[in-house]
Amino acid sequence: MTTSNKKQLTKKELNKVFWRSFGLEWDWNYERQMNMGYAYCMLPVIEKLYDNKEDQIEAMQRHLEFFNTTPHLATLILGISAAMEESNANDEDFDTESINNVKVSLMGPLAGIGDSFIWGTLRIIATGIGLSLATKGNLLGPILFLLIFNLPAQGLRYYLMNAGYKLGSTFLTKIQQSGLMKKLTYAASVLGLMVVGAMTAENVSINFPLAFGTGDEATTLGDIFNSIMPGFAPLMFTLFVYWLLKKKNVKTTTLLLVCVAIGLVGSFFGILGV
Repeated sequence: MTTSNKKQLTKKELNKVFWRSFGLEWDWNYERQMNMGYAYCMLPVIEKLYDNKEDQIEAMQRHLEFFNTTPHLATLILGISAAMEESNANDEDFDTESINNVKVSLMGPLAGIGDSFIWGTLRIIATGIGLSLATKGNLLGPILFLLIFNLPAQGLRYYLMNAGYKLGSTFLTKIQQSGLMKKLTYAASVLGLMVVGAMTAENVSINFPLAFGTGDEATTLGDIFNSIMPGFAPLMFTLFVYWLLKKKNVKTTTLLLVCVAIGLVGSFFGILGV
């Protein structure tokens, strides 16, 4: 593609993405969490870069995959995604899988940083200052809370939007020319899988109180599974749910009901416990 035909995003599209990022959590769902909000944010970019309807649909489907991170820091990933979509629109050999791989690899670490700084630090400071005045009937209490929290948080949101795009456009050009894109994609995939594995170990808990033997010699079913591999039961259950979702196309609502039924039946027969 010649330079004159090169498609390039402008400040106008980036600002649209920034304003739309405020709605990232408005349609949060249990299956893919912020995915619909993310795709909505990327729509101005996709419409600018792709003239063909099929290309637009393919790009939207890319951004409807699972996504979740601290919303105030999500604009960094949005900016990088915008730069990568721009590179894809101008390079027929661009690896589109790398777009989601980079998203997956970044959303976990950014969530850890963002939750600690935005929710765990900034919000607490703003609340403490605001409450100290509000409890005395001072109108400055809620005003200061909103200012102390939102000025840094939303300012960071705006800065990261542009920083992500600049980082993506310059960085991606260099690694594309040097042949590092495949290595980066592979590394991002590995990191993404590590994040998913950590989420499974952290958020999925299954307890088997059913015991075999008596007295000090008694061994629970949970101990047997853990002797095979720590966290073996949660991993197997997660893979089972993934199999139902991907291979059998079971709806998430049905899966929730199945999980509830398994819990109730297992608890009634003493196989599962808290």
